[in-house]
Amino acid sequence: MVVVDTSAWIEYFREGIPAVADKVDLCLEQDLVCIGDLVYCEVMQGIRSARQQKEVSALLLSLPRFNMVGFEMAEKSAANYRSLRQKGVTIRKTIDVLIGTFCIEHGLPLIHNDRDFDGMEKHLGLEIV
Repeated sequence: MVVVDTSAWIEYFREGIPAVADKVDLCLEQDLVCIGDLVYCEVMQGIRSARQQKEVSALLLSLPRFNMVGFEMAEKSAANYRSLRQKGVTIRKTIDVLIGTFCIEHGLPLIHNDRDFDGMEKHLGLEIV
């Protein structure tokens, strides 16, 4: 299974950066993509039309689903954030450290287009597709 971050879904739906959109497409074709509640929320927040909302929701909810947050994951995410800060790496968005930590803890690779995950890959062993 592969987690696709919101930043990569944006590239996929907008037919943006081919290197990112193509990875998402390939993983979808191979039935490798799963969706987390945090990513689902972020993606759905950005949709403007009711028609798009219905189509995107149907696609995302057809994927295997995970609840990404709970107290245990929140504690591990906070520890990862502090560890990265000690190394001089600042994660700009809390939701990114939660998603990254979830992937690390569950051994799931991540497709993204967001520099927040670079430090997690380098210092915490986050696997990137």
